[in-house]
Amino acid sequence: MSEDKVIIVTGGSGLVGKAIEKIVTEEGKEGEKWIFLSSQDGDLCDYAATENIFKKYKPTHVIHLAAMVGGLFHNLSHNLEFLRNNMHINDNVLQLSFETGVKKVVSCLSTCVFPDKTSYPIDETMVHNAPPHPSNYGYSYAKRLIDVANHAYNEQHGCTFTSVIPCNVFGPHDNFNLECSHVIPGLIRKLYNTIEKGEDKFYVLGSGAQLRQFIYSRDLAKLIIWVLRNYEEVEPIILSVDEQAEVTIKQVAEELVKSFNFKGDIVFDKTKSEGQYKKTATNSKLRKYLPNFQFTPFDIAVKETVDWFKANHKIARN
Repeated sequence: MSEDKVIIVTGGSGLVGKAIEKIVTEEGKEGEKWIFLSSQDGDLCDYAATENIFKKYKPTHVIHLAAMVGGLFHNLSHNLEFLRNNMHINDNVLQLSFETGVKKVVSCLSTCVFPDKTSYPIDETMVHNAPPHPSNYGYSYAKRLIDVANHAYNEQHGCTFTSVIPCNVFGPHDNFNLECSHVIPGLIRKLYNTIEKGEDKFYVLGSGAQLRQFIYSRDLAKLIIWVLRNYEEVEPIILSVDEQAEVTIKQVAEELVKSFNFKGDIVFDKTKSEGQYKKTATNSKLRKYLPNFQFTPFDIAVKETVDWFKANHKIARN
């Protein structure tokens, strides 16, 4: 990237936005002005409000992170809202990026966009092969349509709009609300509450056998910044830890117990829904570009996240 770039980050006050802000602040790179937006800057579901943001900041580049997001049970009961709200947000951001001459947009998808019934490992060519898991089809289809729109804007107008597909993200500034959080922040909140109440049983929904890849938010932030500056394909790119770094939810719970120094028992409630068994993705495309990228070890990333939450639980998103 040359100088005088104005980069807006939608969803800039969230988990990944805060991580990007930390990285670019530490870098202090000249020639880049970073603006981190929150919901207080305007409702991205509303075209006029989004237009006002673009008129105010005149971005040359956009990292689009904003979305209606939530965990398994929130998705199960609100698929329509996840579909409609995210479609509105994404359409407004991409259309106004085109109308105002934004040079590059990097949007954030999710591994949940991939088919429920598929072969493993998943790669970037498989996004549209079959329906996603029924538990979160609203969110998944809205995210898939970003990829469709990126190709359409490129074919019709030559726009450089692309997307990244992270595996499960966690870290400081996550959403720790038990009703709508993802698995790691939800378990952190639950175990913290268990300890505060003086209880000796840590209850985890499901069998604990589900497999997941988790990426630390600060690692993802570094990779998204690299994509903005260096990745020129319209085709999406998976940003994930290596396949061998996949862990079970049982291992996640055990790592949290270590980080909290909890002395009680873990109890798995096998009567509860646990979502897709696995969604293993390959980062082989990323590794062709960045063969030596070092991911933060899972135990260290978990400990740093737990320590951040313990120090900031009163102001963390609950």
